[in-house]
Amino acid sequence: MTDMIDPFGRAITYLRISVTDRCDFRCVYCMAEDMTFLPKADLLSLEELERLAGAFVDLGVRKLRLTGGEPLVRRGVMALINRLGQRIGQGLDELTLTTNGSQLGRFADELVAAGVKRVNVSIDTLDEEKFRTITRWGRLPQVIDGVMAAKAAGLRVKVNAVALKGVNEDEFDAMLDWCGRHGFDFCLIETMPLGEVDQDRTDQYLPLSTVRQRLAARWTLTPTDYVTGGPARYFDVAETGTRLGFITPLTHNFCEGCNRVRLTCTGTLYMCLGQDDAADLRAVLRGSDDDAVLRQAILDAIARKPKGHDFVIDRAGQAPAVARHMSVTGG
Repeated sequence: MTDMIDPFGRAITYLRISVTDRCDFRCVYCMAEDMTFLPKADLLSLEELERLAGAFVDLGVRKLRLTGGEPLVRRGVMALINRLGQRIGQGLDELTLTTNGSQLGRFADELVAAGVKRVNVSIDTLDEEKFRTITRWGRLPQVIDGVMAAKAAGLRVKVNAVALKGVNEDEFDAMLDWCGRHGFDFCLIETMPLGEVDQDRTDQYLPLSTVRQRLAARWTLTPTDYVTGGPARYFDVAETGTRLGFITPLTHNFCEGCNRVRLTCTGTLYMCLGQDDAADLRAVLRGSDDDAVLRQAILDAIARKPKGHDFVIDRAGQAPAVARHMSVTGG
């Protein structure tokens, strides 16, 4: 049972922690190419991240997901993952990771040893040239090798792709087939209006209701009540035995069942991905060694969790709904 119940009666049992704002890719919908990253002094230490995560678990969080930027580029991050993994079965049900896959070849076996059982890997295209264009700096063969290393190590893999109109919308059949052949679940995500990037997102926006109709013409999709703790709605794919998920913050928001909050690498707690209200837990963390004070600050923040987000793709081409980049909040 969680102590964290928001004003709308939702139990908060899921915490996403961004361990770094840095990434070895520069995906066009996530970052500007010339990103300015946070000075190291602003970042929480790995020990501070562990203390904060522990406070959330003590209050009833059952699932932790580490994100970035790219979490595996943070120096020493495996020490944090190992320590958090020791909490599995001690209040924590699951420790997972969202990654771009570039470092999985190095870390897959260590992740399994730490208690991680599954990972989400962001792959928006299986076309090598297109992949380089979308990620700017990424190399698809390195990512595929990482995914296969994760599979070989025993990690369950879910592939996430952001649906981009005119970019990858002709690939979803092939990607679903590829995922099915390897036993991976596949999840499509609508592009979200987060942070100034170098392009107009209105041109990229592709409603997933349309995508689902197209896919249903070839694949037998059966709705399922399968949940991972996140916002995806899943369908069983009869032909592959795997699942297809849709994350639709714009065409069908998922706020009524929201059970999660997000912690940035600077200790800022966002109660909603699509709102700017936040709580500065770094000041509390560094101002007191008393975990009771920290836990109270967390409870005070949860008491301000809003009912829902304000995402809308602005047809007038004005500012994004939220100014911060996705890489700051954590994927």
